[in-house]
Order: sequence, then C-alpha cells, then structure tokens
Amino acid sequence: MSRRDAFAVQHVPIHGHDVSYRLAGDGPVIVLVHGLAGSSTTWKHVMPALAGSYTVLAPDLLGHGQSAKPRGDYSLGAYASGIRDLMIALDLERATFVGHSLGGGVAMQLAYQFPERCDRLVLVASGGLGKEVHPLLRAVTLPAAEYVLPLLLTSWFRLRAESAGNVLRRVGWKPGSSLAEVWRSYTTLTTAEGQQAFVHTVRAVMDLSGQRVSATDRLYLAAAVPTLVVWGDEDAVIPVHHAHAAHAAMPGSRLEVLGGAGHFLPWKNGEWFTGVLTDFLATTTPARPPQSSHELLAT
Repeated sequence: MSRRDAFAVQHVPIHGHDVSYRLAGDGPVIVLVHGLAGSSTTWKHVMPALAGSYTVLAPDLLGHGQSAKPRGDYSLGAYASGIRDLMIALDLERATFVGHSLGGGVAMQLAYQFPERCDRLVLVASGGLGKEVHPLLRAVTLPAAEYVLPLLLTSWFRLRAESAGNVLRRVGWKPGSSLAEVWRSYTTLTTAEGQQAFVHTVRAVMDLSGQRVSATDRLYLAAAVPTLVVWGDEDAVIPVHHAHAAHAAMPGSRLEVLGGAGHFLPWKNGEWFTGVLTDFLATTTPARPPQSSHELLAT
C-alpha cells in the first residue's frame, strides 16, 4: 500500500451517499471514529503521529462533517455497517477500532457485528457503558428539540449567548471545559440537515433519562480482543466510573485515566493520548479472527 498524502479529505459514494474520510500512512490499519457533532478533525493531533507506522483511516460519519446528511438510520448498527462498507470500498480488511464518545459505541458495535475485522478495541470516554450523560445531550431528546435547536444556533442567538457568557465570566462564573466544549460542538451544526442528523443520532442512543443503548451485557465478548479504555477523571459528559466498570467487566483490558482531564481527550490532551495509544498498539497482539459465529459466542 503506497503512502497517502497528509490526510487530505477524500470522498467515496456508498449506497448512494457521499462519505468523506481522511486516509494516510502505511502498515496495520487503525480506524478512528469521532463522537457526536464531531468529524474526522477530532483526530488532527493524533493522525500524523500514527501515520508513520500505521495506515490511519478517519471517516466523517454520515450526518457529520463533510459526509452526506440524509434522512435515514443513525443507529449504532447502521454506523458500524457504514464503516465496514467504507473499509470494503478502500480494500481494508482488518483494523484496530478507536472510538471517542459516540464513536466508542460505534467501535464496540463494529467489534460485535464484524469480529472478523477487529484487531483491537480502544474506547475513549465512550458512550454505551452506562446510563449517565450530560444534561445538554439529554435535552436534545425533548419533544420539538429539532425545531428549537435551529433557533438556538442562529448567529443572532449564538452571539448574544456567548456575549452573556463573557460577561458572567468577568464576574467569576466558570462554566467548566466540558460545558464549553459541548456548546462548541453544538455550534458546528450550521446546516438544517446537520442539525436534523444530530437530533436523530442523539435520539437513537438516548432518552430524557440518559443513555438507553448499552453494551455492558456483551462486554464479555471482548475477552479475546485486546482492549484499551481511556478516560479523563474529570469528565463531566460521561462519568469516569463507566471506565472502571467496563474495565472490570473485560478481563485483560487495560485502563488509563488522566488526572485533571475532561471528555475531549483526543484534542485537549492529544500528546498524552497518542502516547498511551501507541504503547498499547506496540505491546499487544491483534486478536485472532473467529472461525465461525459459534466460536464468537462460545465463552
């Protein structure tokens, strides 16, 4: 496989929808899956360091980034199938799946649906491991949120909300990095199609009480897959106790928790995260592909 050029955005049609992605490097494949309201740029501090030794694929999930934003299925299963189809289109057979937040849920679904394609699993502040999640995300599941969100994200409202926030900061209010980053993610939803896709994605995995899609009953299936769980101990979006519970449920998994860090490790703490990831890759052996579905379920 020849070396790719500097992670330039590329596009491929899959099932009639345009899918954008970044691809560079040579060697074993790593697929980087971003979270809600994110894109392949989530990994901009991580991709260059990995590309020296690995083929790195960072897609924009449908409904995100520069990919198409159809009115369609935004479930974890659909996202996992979409990444499998992208790998087929790019002639990539197996990969280490690295997922942040929603992307962690997608990565787990990939490992579950397509174990023959999974070398390793890396869960970064992952969804799908417990009920609790930030109230700003739960609010998106409220009735009529799809009509309110565009109003909140108009330039007029955003400017005034951010101006009010600046005033409050001057008198001592500190919103916290997670709240600021969640709001920053929301403000990237600049098109009606992107806003609708965001709402559909949130509602596919959450309701007003929190996350309703859980992989905890299937974590035992990861026993044969080298797994790394990475979290910040001050994560206000998805609490760190989800990491400890997942680690305990996956014998042989590795847990790395960064003190003082929040939810957005890949770009807030990119150097530390890249070091942890590269060490994990260098010190583990890819999983052996199951010979049959019966072997997958036997444990």
